[in-house]
Amino acid sequence: MRWWWPRTVRWQLITWLMLLEALSVALFALVLIQIQGREIRQRAMERLEHQATSLAVQAQEAYRENHSEILVTSLKMMGAAPSVAHAKITDTAGNVLYVSDGEPSKFPLDPAEKAQIAKVQTRKPQVFSFGNHRWEGVKAIYDGDRQTGYAWVETDRSWDNEQLNTILRSSYSFGLIWMGASGLLVLLLSRSISRPLNVLHVGTRALMEGPEARAKFPLPVTTDNEFGELIEAFNRMVASLEEQRAGLNDTLSLLDSMLANAPIGLVFFDRRCRIVRVNEVFAEMTGVPVNRQLSRTIPEFLPAPTAQRLEEAVKHVVETEMTVHDLELEGQDEARGARTWLVTAYPVRPAQEEVRWIGVIVMDVSERKRSEDALRRTEKLAATGRLAASIAHEINNPLEAITNLLYLLRRFCNLDDSAMNYVNIAEREVRRMSEITQQTLRFYRQSTQPVRATMADLLDSVLDMYHVRLNTLGITLEREYEPELDLYCFAGELRQVIANLVSNAMDATAGGGRLIVCARKSKDWVHPERGGVRITIADTGSGMNSEVRDRLFEAFFTTKGATGTGLGLWVSHEIILKHHGVVHVRSREGQGTVFQLFFPDDEELTRGVAAEAQAAQEQAAAEA
Repeated sequence: MRWWWPRTVRWQLITWLMLLEALSVALFALVLIQIQGREIRQRAMERLEHQATSLAVQAQEAYRENHSEILVTSLKMMGAAPSVAHAKITDTAGNVLYVSDGEPSKFPLDPAEKAQIAKVQTRKPQVFSFGNHRWEGVKAIYDGDRQTGYAWVETDRSWDNEQLNTILRSSYSFGLIWMGASGLLVLLLSRSISRPLNVLHVGTRALMEGPEARAKFPLPVTTDNEFGELIEAFNRMVASLEEQRAGLNDTLSLLDSMLANAPIGLVFFDRRCRIVRVNEVFAEMTGVPVNRQLSRTIPEFLPAPTAQRLEEAVKHVVETEMTVHDLELEGQDEARGARTWLVTAYPVRPAQEEVRWIGVIVMDVSERKRSEDALRRTEKLAATGRLAASIAHEINNPLEAITNLLYLLRRFCNLDDSAMNYVNIAEREVRRMSEITQQTLRFYRQSTQPVRATMADLLDSVLDMYHVRLNTLGITLEREYEPELDLYCFAGELRQVIANLVSNAMDATAGGGRLIVCARKSKDWVHPERGGVRITIADTGSGMNSEVRDRLFEAFFTTKGATGTGLGLWVSHEIILKHHGVVHVRSREGQGTVFQLFFPDDEELTRGVAAEAQAAQEQAAAEA
């Protein structure tokens, strides 16, 4: 649109109306000029005929009465008429005898006028035009039957033109008045159109601006016509869009929340296997930030074997439009070791179109995998324990027989000193074997009820079991506890805790060193009014760094590789908490580790724990 053309509907309507009115007035003026021009010409012709005839009659009377002064007066009167330019009398040869104004010699006949003399009929006037749009009427003058001359009357064209101009001015004035009235009427009518249109325009712009401009709705209804109905329909449409937008926003918020907070990895690929959307969980699984994964392919952030299998699954979904379920992928994480992922890939179609995206759900089942392996190893250990207990039980019978036989040899056989020495050695070894079997049975047949246990017996039963291994590893054992120190506790569970800690200390001090086991009466550092027993197990082994120390009691966390289950310290920590105990750990790499365990000596509290455990067992049995 050109710069000079109005942009609003109101002024475009007015402009078009003015142009139409101007064209109509111009056409009307043109037609009027044509019609009025013909009428003025016709009247001028008739007037010239009448004036020429009248002047000829007056000249005829003057000639008859021989009064030339009457003729001159008649000429002057004729020339004084506003429609007459001048009048004159000529003889039959065309010589000017009299004129209405001036000297006759100054107004001779033109050649065009002389040419008309031959055309003048005897009794009828002749009107002709010549020169620069000059109109002139001529009439022959007779004296009886004798022609004496011609009477000439030329019209004043300015008078005729003035009449035409007066008509034109009237027409133009009427046209201007009509155009003004029409413009004013259209202006008033256009306001009734432009106002609701402007309201709709403002509403449309506000709708484009977004939710921030919702305060401008609903739009005011200013007219009671089709535009008012249109505005009401627009308001209903905006309300419907607002409801749909709110529902869509809620849905998007829910989806974004699910994508961001889902405990599984979610990633979406396009048909070229490039990432278009990913959540934080998947980014943590791959170790690559979210903003660096967008538009990247699978091999760019996953190891080659894992990336190849995942890419094949995605391409399979694209080609077959079928979901791939429970694809197990394995990989290696530098920080957390071997990882296992369970993947499901499914097609995403917008409406009824072909597959546009491929959604992938990734679950990290590494912990579950390790748990299953640990449970299998634990089951094997439990089976081994049961087998060891069964073997120990079966060994007890022949040991009793051997003991009896050695007793009979000592009492009823007269043996020399050398043989008796051998009997003594055999009895000592049999007792040692009996102690080993008793310790094995004691570990397997742990009491489910708390008892008052002597700490020296409890600790010695564990340390004696590791006696051979301590000597083999070259570890010096130092025992520091009172013989009469006791504690009301679950002795079997406490023995399991001590065994786990001593076993770990020996693993850390495999190259030789010191192992110190100490037990003494103490107070709780947090609650000094509560007394109990503090057990300290310290070694001079390899120690631990802060990262290992922070995850020490985490289930399935182990630094022993395939030989560890990651359950020993976790179970130990649960037992300590069950006894309402507290554990403190101090360790430095290369300088050893110290475990301090505090157990409150509170019989009422321990019985409460036992009652809760018994109730839990009964409830589990009832549910089963």
